[in-house]
Amino acid sequence: MPVFVVNDSDLPETLSAHDRVIIQFHADWCGSCKLFAPQFRRLSDDLKFTSVSFVSVNSENNPIARKLANVDNLPFFATFRNGSLVENTATAKEETVVGMLERLMQ
Repeated sequence: MPVFVVNDSDLPETLSAHDRVIIQFHADWCGSCKLFAPQFRRLSDDLKFTSVSFVSVNSENNPIARKLANVDNLPFFATFRNGSLVENTATAKEETVVGMLERLMQ
């Protein structure tokens, strides 16, 4: 499944159109974000996460999305179920993101 690139104007529609969403917040200057991007894409292709929509948001250009998820550091991940924030954290560890995905699917 592809990673959808979303901005402030697309985000409400994206969250209402998908039951389960994980968002990776990044910035162009963030080295850890760039290093994690391939892992995020690989997770989006993992068959056990097919019920989750993977979304990428540039946090510098999208202050509404950043505020909605309470972004406080980068890279930052937030999960949403039925449009509501479930969990969020700043991390560059794949196992942390996998844990968030597993809890989101419960």
